[in-house]
Amino acid sequence: MAASAPNSLCLPGYAVGTGGVLLGRRAERKVLDHLVDAVRIGESRALVIRGEAGVGKTALLDYLGERASGCRVARVAGLQFEMELAFAALHQLCASMLDRLLFLPEPQRDALGTVFGIRAGPAPDRFLVGLAVLSLLAETADERPLVCLIDDAQWLDRASAQTLALAARRLFAESVAVVFAMRESDTDVEPLGLPELVIDGLEKNAAHALLHSVTPALLDQRVRDRIVAETRGNPLAILELSHALSSAELASGLVLPGGPGLADRIESSFARRVALLPPDTRLLLLVAAAEPLGEEGLVWRAAERLGLGIEAAAPAIAAGLCDSGASLRFRHPLARSAVYRAASVEDRRTVHGVLAEATDPESGTERIAWHRAQATTQPDEELAAELERSAEREQARGGFAKAQVFLQQATVMTPDPMIRARRAVHAAQVALLAGSFEVALSLLATARAGPLDELGGAQADLLDAQIAFAVSRSSEAVPLLLAAAKRLELLDVGLARETYFEAFAAAMFADRPSMGVGTRKVAEAARAAPRPSQPPRPADLLLDSLALRFTEGYAAGVSPMRHALGAFRSASEPEARELTGLWLAGVIASDLLDDDTWDVLTARHVEMARHYGALSELALALESRTYVHLFAGELGPAALLV
Repeated sequence: MAASAPNSLCLPGYAVGTGGVLLGRRAERKVLDHLVDAVRIGESRALVIRGEAGVGKTALLDYLGERASGCRVARVAGLQFEMELAFAALHQLCASMLDRLLFLPEPQRDALGTVFGIRAGPAPDRFLVGLAVLSLLAETADERPLVCLIDDAQWLDRASAQTLALAARRLFAESVAVVFAMRESDTDVEPLGLPELVIDGLEKNAAHALLHSVTPALLDQRVRDRIVAETRGNPLAILELSHALSSAELASGLVLPGGPGLADRIESSFARRVALLPPDTRLLLLVAAAEPLGEEGLVWRAAERLGLGIEAAAPAIAAGLCDSGASLRFRHPLARSAVYRAASVEDRRTVHGVLAEATDPESGTERIAWHRAQATTQPDEELAAELERSAEREQARGGFAKAQVFLQQATVMTPDPMIRARRAVHAAQVALLAGSFEVALSLLATARAGPLDELGGAQADLLDAQIAFAVSRSSEAVPLLLAAAKRLELLDVGLARETYFEAFAAAMFADRPSMGVGTRKVAEAARAAPRPSQPPRPADLLLDSLALRFTEGYAAGVSPMRHALGAFRSASEPEARELTGLWLAGVIASDLLDDDTWDVLTARHVEMARHYGALSELALALESRTYVHLFAGELGPAALLV
């Protein structure tokens, strides 16, 4: 069986190796491939990979190290705190080669012995040390080709940098490659006098693929374009966003708070620059930061309403916060975040109000509602209803993360306690699908604080159980789901059956029954549940077949389970709330040894979870898909999914 990979995982430019994934970089990989091929046939090569911080130099060294099969690979990285220690990096690189020292001419052997502290003597001539290193590399490569990888070369101590460069410039036919990686912007570092490969950001398609891989929630194309443009395709900058922002914040393009770790430090550096700008410049930047899609015309229409002209941008350009020109494009998404966070609440409200007025109603209904909500201090039912409608439109497009943001705001803006509680339940449901479990719990608490009708209370109980299972995947969720299903039988038969189905999934996932509730207990309750009022869906068929299987035995359930799997295979795309059915159907296909159906359903599960941005389902989908690749012997794709 060969697994058919979901389209969303077949990204152009992927190079899968034991160390992970390298996106794009076809031209650069070709250069490195030629380099290692030349070394294998007895030639020598030297190269400097140069580019800005985070652009992917280390990833290219990793790629080269993986490509150098059959070669001896020696790797070292420059360290800032060792820059004052002469020959520190050289010792790191050569320490494992010192068994070949005896084969060097005596003057060279003595020179290296002295600089490495092996023997006493006066400081040797630097040129002699360089020749000794050249000879040592050649002697080491006599056994098999040698590839030396030197990362962060801008932080090499001066003596090591000069010596290694001298040796590298004199390589000829020793089967040795010496490859340096260093930052583009370090003007204080002496040039090495070697051929260079200058690395820019990822090309557009690869940058979009990387952004997609770390933000599986559905992103508006314009939000993606803005992030890629602001990061200039820098992989580290894109990855920073995945750590700094939640999926909801990224998907909406509307909220850009700060983040932990490296991203927070980068943002803080931008914030210090923002604080030094004139008030008009800060206000102009705030207009650009608060507009989620970076629409140039809208930004300048809003700026004009505030009495701001293009001249206000000059200090920000000089401070390196945005590019020159009329577009006001930030140099980094975290610069935009820093501007927004540094602004006062009053300035934010003013800017959002102006942006709402300046947005074209025909092209930006959702954005108008969002900006109005950010500018408003009092609850407003008309505005809350418009936010709810915006969320429904986003849900229809599969944008759960963005819908969550709108529904949260709609809940806050709702004046009537009963309507607010109902909206909070809806918002919690969407937050759960989006994988925002803490947000879902907070919204659920809001819902329970308000008056809920009987159906709302039952839905809240169901959400409690669903969140418990999504967070821990433990058997503790099974009795909660069973109790919620029983309560829903008198209120919503369809939802009750869906809940029994989820209880089956939880019971089969768990490694042990909880409080005496296992698959048989769920099966007995499901068989006693009311029948669906509509023609049975694939999930209904599978629920009934599982209830039969776990009460009457495996043989009794085989034929109905096969019939249910056929219905799943032929069904059109499922709604997001039906995704759990795909997981359970895949499990049953595996149990029935129906490898072809197992392959099809797990691939569809991953594809649909990504399409909807249903992150609470994506982990299950990826795990199931991993086993398909594993049993097909496709270990590379399996490792990628892990």
